[in-house]
Amino acid sequence: MARKMLIDGELNQSNEQESHYDFDLFVIGAGSGGVRASRFSANYGAKVAICELPFHPISSEVVGGVGGTCVLRGCVPKKILVYGASFGGDIEDARNYGWEINEKVEFNWKKLLQKKTDEITRLNGIYKRLLSNAGVKLLEGEGKVVGPNEVEVTQLDGTKLSYSAKHILISTGNRAQRPNIPGQELAITSDEALSLEDMPKRAVVLGGGYIAVEFASIWRGMGATVDLVFRKELPLRGFDDEMRAVVARNLEGRGINLHPRTTLTQLIKTEDGIKVSTDHGEEFLADVVLFATGRAPYTKRLNLETAGVELDSTGAIKVDEYSRTNIPSIWAVGDVTYRMNLTPVALMEGTCFAKTVFGGQPCKPDYRDVPTAVFSIPPLSVVGLSEEQAIEQAKNDILVFTSTFNPMKNTISGRQEKTVMKLVVDAETDKVLGASMCGPDAPEIIQGIAVALKCGATKAQFDSTVGIHPSTAEEFVTMRSLTRRITAGSKPKTNL
Repeated sequence: MARKMLIDGELNQSNEQESHYDFDLFVIGAGSGGVRASRFSANYGAKVAICELPFHPISSEVVGGVGGTCVLRGCVPKKILVYGASFGGDIEDARNYGWEINEKVEFNWKKLLQKKTDEITRLNGIYKRLLSNAGVKLLEGEGKVVGPNEVEVTQLDGTKLSYSAKHILISTGNRAQRPNIPGQELAITSDEALSLEDMPKRAVVLGGGYIAVEFASIWRGMGATVDLVFRKELPLRGFDDEMRAVVARNLEGRGINLHPRTTLTQLIKTEDGIKVSTDHGEEFLADVVLFATGRAPYTKRLNLETAGVELDSTGAIKVDEYSRTNIPSIWAVGDVTYRMNLTPVALMEGTCFAKTVFGGQPCKPDYRDVPTAVFSIPPLSVVGLSEEQAIEQAKNDILVFTSTFNPMKNTISGRQEKTVMKLVVDAETDKVLGASMCGPDAPEIIQGIAVALKCGATKAQFDSTVGIHPSTAEEFVTMRSLTRRITAGSKPKTNL
């Protein structure tokens, strides 16, 4: 197959003039975005190499693994732990469904941990095979940029190898950050939290984002005492305020102790555990303290300044709408660009890169109506605009439809936990601008709703769709009563 490459905005047939490069594409970082870009580029006929650090469940500057954060120490192992933690509540609910559970139910953390490790090891092997089957050369070691068309790979034994490439793609993702708190070395990040040798009985989680809320839910579901400490009034800043409040109520309902407008000031090791102090004078004893206070793009060891690649104030690589840096031969996708830090988005960016550079199909990633989920227990999932975003962006009045109800399962189990669903609609066009749900199966339901939003569905089309009964999902097509109307030009109000 003749190779096609987009060079300076124009398609050019590759022939002898490109043969002096070792590779058409060299990728640094074999996470979701890098693997997708390399495989698809190879499928278009490009000669591709990719480098990655050796596999280990806990990442560092010297270990990583093919598959990257999501597969090895992020989304996948976290979801496995969420499944494990969810059985705690299910067992409680089962008693009211006639299941006689007379003996004491115990949880074996080490068994689940081994199952998790087995699974990510299996996936690491699958990703390696995907690269091999696509004809991509995998190099194990640390890669860095030496020039606009040259990379250097330091192998495990310290040997340095140099390669030239027509195009270089950076996809090294991001890394967990630690706040500068006295005793910070006593805390762990999400990497270590997924591989703890022992299940904590007392956990303190610092942070209010995805990771903090998810691990608080996991540990509480497994029976630990959990204190969740965060700076804002509600967790999950950036999500719809009304849904944030629902999540907070559910966390408390599950037995998690919330500490809003609070931060940690000191950690001290004692014989009884880690003594944790807050800025409100509170003190806790914990077996584990998790810092879930954000992640930063991983660029510091890439030597990008040598090639003149521009970074922003966070250390993220600046790219244009095609994922190209200020150096025409160097590109970047995924969390290292800090655009929209979600694994499926990195996959989209990697796909668009391959189409643009080697497929003869210039393609820009589309960040509109990207669905996402927080795997709390129960989960939150959203797509499109929050109510606050809609008010800020819309030129017309905004209509808000909500439904709050006790799920059918809870009517028998007796669990006092509401499911909340929400649609945000443009009053003039009737177009659905956003959808949110907090409750069981929310991610599975919102994924389908995302297709509707992507197609530009109107509220009338939602209303004309026949529901599946009895199901939670049918509520999205039966919300006929208007909850509130917000006049165009109004300022968003926080719903607490």
